[in-house]
Amino acid sequence: MAEIQNSKHYDLEKRTFEFAKAVRIFIKKLQKNISNFEDAKQLVRSSGSVGANYIEANESLSKKDFMMRIMISRKRSCRINDDFQRNYEKS
Repeated sequence: MAEIQNSKHYDLEKRTFEFAKAVRIFIKKLQKNISNFEDAKQLVRSSGSVGANYIEANESLSKKDFMMRIMISRKRSCRINDDFQRNYEKS
């Protein structure tokens, strides 16, 4: 969305991509069992979704749409945090 500008440069597209890569590195370190396999699949989907929703937010047509997409992206990142905490205790 071109109208929404900030004086700080966050480069969130790059950061969300790096985050998704970091999630995949983390998953490779988990023990191989059925429980971790299912959790890992969800982590991969959610980590990619954060970046995808952020990109969609930047391409939104209105401020309301932008805010909705950002909230979806934030919700995904919170879900990932919960998943990481649950898996970290297992590994």
